[in-house]
Amino acid sequence: MDHASESEINNASKHVRSLIQGLNEVIFGQEELVELVVTGLLARGHILLEGLPGLGKTELVKGLSKLLGLETKRIQFTPDLLPGDITGNPLLQEVDGRREFVFQPGPLFTNLCLADEINRASPKTQSALLEAMQERRVTVLGQTHPLPAPFFVLATQNPIELEGTYPLPEAQLDRFLFKLEVTRNSPETLQRIITTRDLGAEPEVRSIIEPENLKDILALVRRIHLPEVVANYIARLVDATHPGQSESATAIKYGSSPRAALSLASAARARALLNERTHASFEDVKFVAPAVLRHRILLEYNARVEGLSPNDVVAKILEEVPFQADALPKTLSATKA
Repeated sequence: MDHASESEINNASKHVRSLIQGLNEVIFGQEELVELVVTGLLARGHILLEGLPGLGKTELVKGLSKLLGLETKRIQFTPDLLPGDITGNPLLQEVDGRREFVFQPGPLFTNLCLADEINRASPKTQSALLEAMQERRVTVLGQTHPLPAPFFVLATQNPIELEGTYPLPEAQLDRFLFKLEVTRNSPETLQRIITTRDLGAEPEVRSIIEPENLKDILALVRRIHLPEVVANYIARLVDATHPGQSESATAIKYGSSPRAALSLASAARARALLNERTHASFEDVKFVAPAVLRHRILLEYNARVEGLSPNDVVAKILEEVPFQADALPKTLSATKA
C-alpha cells in the first residue's frame, strides 16, 4: 500500500480542522475532548463519553452528526429496552400472497448511532451491540444484515456511582476505541454559555464535510506511515499493562488486549493527519494512550481501595516505558519518528 503524500495530508487536514472548529462552537471549553473525538472518528473507532448529566455529551454527538451530514439515529437506553429494539425484529407480513417473516431494521442501521445513557440498559441489551461494533453487521434469527458504511457508535454514560446504572461488560468496553471523560466547565465557560445560549435551544450547525469526502479522509488515514520503532513502542506499552511486565502493572489484575494495540496504531495515524504529518510519531501514541487504555485495564481490589484509578496507572506506565527499546541503536532519536 502506498503511503499518503504531503499534499493529500494537507488538504485533508484543512477539512478536519474546520470540523474541529465547528465542534468547538457547539461545546465550549472542551478543546482537548473535541480533538480526541475527531481523532477517534478518523480512526474509524467507537467512542464512549462519560460524565455527569448536563455537561454536553449528547449535544457534542448531535453537533458532530450535523457537521458531517451523516444519517444519525438516537437510542435512549432504559432498563426496559430489549435487544430487538436496537437491532430490529422480523415481523410477519404478507409477501406475494403468503405470510412470512420480514426483517425490519432497528435504529442501529445508520451511519452514526447515538447510544444515549448506554449504562442504564440491562447487560443483555448492552450485549446486542457487540457484533455491530466489531463486525459492522447484525445477525437476527440466523440471518446476517450488513450495517451502512461508515458506521460509528458514540455512546454516553453516567458515572457508575449514579442511581440506575449497570457497568458495561469488559468485552463491550474493549470495542470502544476511546473512553473519554467529560469534565465540568470553568466559570469563564459557564459565562459564555449563559450569554450565548437559551435553555432548550440547539446551536445552529451546518455541514462542513460531505459523506463522500469523509470516506476519502478515512481511507487516507489508513495510508499514513507507522514507523517500525513506533509500532515497537505500541507493543511494549500494551505489554506493560499486564501483571509482571512492568512495575506499574502490579496494580493491574487484567491488562489490555491486542485490540488495544491496533487501536493505538489507528489513533496515532489519525492524530498524525490532524498535525499534517505523513507518519505517526511516539508523541501521537502517548497523546492517545490514556483514552485507549483507561477502560481496557482492570485494577486489583487493593489498588482500588488505595484510591488508584486507571488514569493513574496508565500515567505511570507512560512514564515507565521509554520511547525506544534498549536494543535499538542510540543514534535513532524520537524526533526521527
